[in-house]
Amino acid sequence: MRKLENKTAIVTGGSRGIGANLCECLAAAGANVVVNYASNKNAADEVVFRIESAGGKAVAVQADVAQSADVTKLFDVAEETFGKVDILVNNAGVVHYKTIQDTTDEEFARLMQVNVNGAFYGMRKASVRLTDGGRVISISSSAARMFLPTYGPYCATKGAIEQLSRSLAKELGHRGITSNIVAPGPTETELFLGNNDEEKIDRMRKMAALGRLGKPEDMGPVVVFLASEDSGWITGQVIPVNGGTA
Repeated sequence: MRKLENKTAIVTGGSRGIGANLCECLAAAGANVVVNYASNKNAADEVVFRIESAGGKAVAVQADVAQSADVTKLFDVAEETFGKVDILVNNAGVVHYKTIQDTTDEEFARLMQVNVNGAFYGMRKASVRLTDGGRVISISSSAARMFLPTYGPYCATKGAIEQLSRSLAKELGHRGITSNIVAPGPTETELFLGNNDEEKIDRMRKMAALGRLGKPEDMGPVVVFLASEDSGWITGQVIPVNGGTA
């Protein structure tokens, strides 16, 4: 069932991992998709190729979400290519696992610029460019509720995104626009696997009630639901998608 027929979605950080799967799931549900990438054009082009090979419509757009003008460009291209924007998925982000003591000014600034500023710029632009009845879905992390050492600076950015999303829900509700958060648990992505040793990965796996790490494809159906009319009475909420990890 193509719940998102004739809708247009922007997915930031859409070239790899969870973002790539979200792009393909939204397209499979009927949406036209703007696949945002920061630097990996080949990966973004591959996502577009898979979508188009399955009969969908997509375009890859380079943009650094830490730059306000680049976020504006995403909306401009979406409207020029597909006529409108109905759905924004704030997925782009960077990770950082260090104690608060060991985190440098530059590392913390980078986390804030990409994770928080990027989501803020997207929400601000969505406030004036999204169609009535539109959807804003922001990706947080279940780690924000797990009180893990070395996760503090990263989780601080996710907490900020969640509060922005809740405020946006109140601000745009009169237009029928919803704003929700999806909070994955530990997920088999390049970012997670490449930034943790095997011992830590195994420990995270065992924390899940369902006994495994998440997969990018576990997130897609939830995001499609939140992007569809079926979720019209849900807004300002955090939806954990973590297999019972937290």
